[in-house]
Amino acid sequence: MKRFGRMGAVLALTLSMVMLGACGNNNGGNQANTGNQATKAPAADTGKTKEAKDITLGFSQVGAESGWRSANTKSIQDSAKEAGYTLKFSDAQQKQENQIKAIRSFIQQKVDVIAFSPVVESGWDTVLKEAKDAGIPVVLTDRAVDSKDTSLYVTFLGSDFVEEGRKAGQWLSEKYKDTTEDINIVELQGTTGSAPANDRMAGFAEVIASNPHLKVIASQTGDFTRAKGKEVMQAFLKANKDIDVLYAHNDDMALGAIQAIEAAGLKPGQDITIISVDAVKDGMQAASEGKINFIVECNPMLGPQLMEIVRNVVDGKSVEPRIVTEESTFTSEQAKEALPSRAY
Repeated sequence: MKRFGRMGAVLALTLSMVMLGACGNNNGGNQANTGNQATKAPAADTGKTKEAKDITLGFSQVGAESGWRSANTKSIQDSAKEAGYTLKFSDAQQKQENQIKAIRSFIQQKVDVIAFSPVVESGWDTVLKEAKDAGIPVVLTDRAVDSKDTSLYVTFLGSDFVEEGRKAGQWLSEKYKDTTEDINIVELQGTTGSAPANDRMAGFAEVIASNPHLKVIASQTGDFTRAKGKEVMQAFLKANKDIDVLYAHNDDMALGAIQAIEAAGLKPGQDITIISVDAVKDGMQAASEGKINFIVECNPMLGPQLMEIVRNVVDGKSVEPRIVTEESTFTSEQAKEALPSRAY
């Protein structure tokens, strides 16, 4: 009996060791799996340990068509430097094909985040899907795209262009709320197909529609440039004898139009009421001189916000799908007061 007891003890001990060994293998397997999960974790998790100097941002800019755009570019470049990120910058020269090429280049270079300000709203799905498939998050700045698949980008940082148009229309509607005569308006649109051009036109039209005396008699693109704004305004003045109001989608076109108005022997801001969007320094200067009657601000200083978004995206933190910048409006008197401390 004692022999069997000793043998039973040995067998029991051996069996327990086998079982412990099996549990140990299972535990080891779980640890191995956990380890594999850690190494194969989403970029959001691994990004938490990424230092600023190891973050690369690829940014494709529309171009350098205006003072606003130049200020926007400088803000992004300065902010990237201050944040310690590596910035790969591309100027699309207002051509969509150049931006698509730049984005594909960023994908090949395996940047951490791609950001861009789209030249136009349409035609981005293919290249954005390529970025998504490559696991590179995309941030839209300043301008939106019309893609129905919002998973192709993380967020859109920029102004509410429709609201900018509404603000312009509201000021004009208030100015002429008691008029009994028709007010003839000419409109200098931004780049055809671009979000700010489409939205600023829509917001403005929405508001002035409540007053049948406010009539847009001519509307044409000025490509957001001073030279084109002057050229189109010259054509407006030749084709229309009575122009009461100019609504320009940005300051540069308004400033070009002012040159055409003065060349025609008229006084901008008096003979023709002028409304503009942007509030860059040159536009504010013209407003302070009474040549522009009302400016709706569109803040170009998006750099700090963009760098914060990049950091959050790399760190795996949640980001709001739409981030609207805070902006104001200026009458001529308000522009005169604000001009001395204007940063752009």
